[in-house]
Formats: sequence, structure tokens, C-alpha cells
Amino acid sequence: MPESLGSCVVALDVGGTRMKAGLVGTGAEVIFERLYDTGRADGPDAVTDRLVGVVRELAAFADERELRPSGAGVVIPGIIDEDHGVVRSSANIGWRDFPLRAHLARHAGLPVAIGHDVRAGGLAESVLGAGKGETDLLFLALGTGIAGAMILEGRPFSGGGYGGEIGHMLVEPGGYPCGCGSRGCLETVASASAVGRRYSERAGRQAPAHEVAALVEAGDPTARAVWHEAVEALATAILAYMTICAPARVVIGGGLAQSGETLLSPLRDLVTARTTYHRPVEIVRASLGDRAGLLGAALIGGAA
Repeated sequence: MPESLGSCVVALDVGGTRMKAGLVGTGAEVIFERLYDTGRADGPDAVTDRLVGVVRELAAFADERELRPSGAGVVIPGIIDEDHGVVRSSANIGWRDFPLRAHLARHAGLPVAIGHDVRAGGLAESVLGAGKGETDLLFLALGTGIAGAMILEGRPFSGGGYGGEIGHMLVEPGGYPCGCGSRGCLETVASASAVGRRYSERAGRQAPAHEVAALVEAGDPTARAVWHEAVEALATAILAYMTICAPARVVIGGGLAQSGETLLSPLRDLVTARTTYHRPVEIVRASLGDRAGLLGAALIGGAA
């Protein structure tokens, strides 16, 4: 490593059990990264203490290498009010109405920005990844659940922490119960976990989403039926979003995006066939992988 790399940002992408943390330069290059346990099993106060410790540790690591940490960006799942620096609710960790930004800034000795993990990932894709060059786009993360990041005129839209919850759009009235308390939400049909569950229920054996995707390619009729329903639901949600926000591009990330054109090709075809007066939209696969959250944390913390 060179003797001096100038200014950097401490970035943390916090999950339910682990956090990806690192130092990111002003050109959004990852200088250093590592994984930490969150300490969630010991309660929300332990997670808070762990975050403070990690920020301090990485700031000291930067100082030792003649880097200048100018701030920190921390992204978390849940309902995150970025404007006020407050975690309204994070079920994975146990925080509620917790002023995380102020707490970290006071105890870690750096200016801190906090954000939602998927909104931050969407920001990173829009600035550095598959959404680069477009100011109006939707980032969809298709994993265990489904979350969205709304990028409007180049800025993530938060809605006080509630924006982008496209996974809870109703697509199948009276359908499968969702964790949000409703039934038939998009993520009960089109998330990776839903695809695996729906196939397993019909086929009588367990199969994760990536195996279902392979079965689709092999021509398995049950897999194809489940897959078509997921694509139909995603197309419905994307078209509804197009009607309201007119994105120029939709970027698909998360575990289900690993199926590539098995998902994207029929999704493009269906959205195109149903597009009438809407602005035409590109549908592409995310390019930053599991670094999107870390890079997004760096961006809100002041990198690039």
C-alpha cells in the first residue's frame, strides 16, 4: 500500500448478524474491508457499542497509514429516517426511534451519515454501477424479501424512511401471509425465498431459488409455472412504478438476479408488451454485487 492515499471515509454495511466494514477513498475505491459480527445476540445496546468500536478501529487503522478519515457512513436495514439521523425501526437489530447518527458522532469522533441499506445500494448502482448515467431509476433487491431504492433526479427518495417498500405492493389479493401483516405482497410471490417455497409446496420437495432457476432452464413444468408467476408479479410492480415515477432504467440485484437472463429476458418481454404510454424502460442486472451497500455507505459518508 502506498505511504499516503489522502482522504477516506469509514463505511459500514450492517446486517442482522454481520457487518461489512471498510475504508473507501474519495474516488470510491475500496482501500480496505473486513467482516465483523454485529453482536446482535447480546441485544441492541451491544450492537451500538460494536458499531462505535468498529468506526474507531477503522479510523485508527486509517491514521496509522497516513489516511485522513473525513467521516463515516453507516447503512442499516429497517425504517431509516436519514434526514434526522434516526432509526425508526430495525427489527433485525432491535432499535426503535434510536438517534444513531448523533450517538455515533458523539462516541466515535467523526461526522456520521446513516442510511437504509437498500437505498444506499441503489445510490451506489446509480453512481458507480449498472445505473450510471441515469438520474431516474429503480433499484430492486430480490433476496429473502424484496426492497426497492427510488432514485429520482439523481437523489435517493426516502419518504421519511418509508419510501421504496415495493416488496409490500399487493399483487395477489388474499395470497400468502407476509411478514408485514398483509397477504399477497410482491415478496410473497417474487422474492428468492418465495420462489423456493412455492416450488417446494407444489413439487413436494425442497428446492432453493437457484435450483428452481436451473429447473426452469431444463424445462421443468412446475418450476416454469412458479417462475412465470414471479415474473408476472414483478412486471406488475414495475409497470405500476413506471406509471408514477417514469424510471429510465430498472436495476435488478439480490440473490434472484444471479439467474441472469433466465429472469431478465422474460421480465423485459412482459414489461415491454404491457407498456403503452409509459416512458420505455431498460431492465438490467446490478453490477456491484455484495459491495453495493458498502459503497453506498461510503457515498452518503462523503466519498466521491
